[in-house]
Amino acid sequence: MLETISRFKIPPTIDLVAFTGEYDSNLKAIRKYFNVNVKLSDNELWLKGEEETVKRVSDVLKKMTQKVLEEGSVDVRDLFDVRERANHNIKVEGVGVFPKTAGQKRYIEAMQKNDLVFAIGPAGTGKTYLAVAMAVEALRRGEVQRIVLVRPAVEAGEKLGFLPGDMLEKVDPYLRPLYDSLFDMMSPERFNYYRSKSIIEVAPLAYMRGRTLNSAFIILDEAQNTTRGQLKMFLTRMGFGSKAVITGDVTQIDLEKREDSGLVESAKILKGIEGIEFVYLNKEDVVRNPLVKRIIKAYEDFESEKDDI
Repeated sequence: MLETISRFKIPPTIDLVAFTGEYDSNLKAIRKYFNVNVKLSDNELWLKGEEETVKRVSDVLKKMTQKVLEEGSVDVRDLFDVRERANHNIKVEGVGVFPKTAGQKRYIEAMQKNDLVFAIGPAGTGKTYLAVAMAVEALRRGEVQRIVLVRPAVEAGEKLGFLPGDMLEKVDPYLRPLYDSLFDMMSPERFNYYRSKSIIEVAPLAYMRGRTLNSAFIILDEAQNTTRGQLKMFLTRMGFGSKAVITGDVTQIDLEKREDSGLVESAKILKGIEGIEFVYLNKEDVVRNPLVKRIIKAYEDFESEKDDI
């Protein structure tokens, strides 16, 4: 998509702090949710991003203006919720999380319709973030009783016993990306409470063997680094009333043998089974720094050239 630059003039009759929010909280929210550059200069906002996105942001800014004129202040997140509710919005603890690309929209639809979803794609496509958002929303609505976050600890060979501390401390470095997503959606205090009550559980993949997880939303992250046996073991942990999302990037397999990846094999074995859906994301779904898209394309081109030799 083409990038564009647009200017939005804030009416001089409007209180600037009421419009931008305390410490520019409204502008920060817009930058985060729309992945667009927003710069305030005097009473003007300069917007830079994909053309369609900039148009959507301009619409939100107009609604913000009207709300400040009518009510004296505005929380832009309320406008996100209203505007996106018909567009598969996920409302998490008062924060609107919504798809920013067509691929992400398919991903959310798949999680809403199926008990087991595989999301396969490169870094920055929202695989983990959207899965965590769906899990938190399911917990808030009472659809599940707990969230279970799982990740293989490939670097430690799944043998964590030699590391100091309890299980959480041992696996903590490998679960950090999942924590980052959770902390965007709830306060550290709420997270610590849920964790102390085992409402949110974190575990290395090796600790899943022999368990049955009922009424749980289970997320297996970095699944490209699971072996065939490990992924089969994980998939058979699902109990009654549970949903599972498996995320991974098949271009970043850290196993000694790429062909040992359970994620690669699963697409062949489980394709077409009712209740299971595979969603494939690509560089067009990347919502990080635009440079990430170019990096992914460069690697794709390099791999393609190697295959042609």
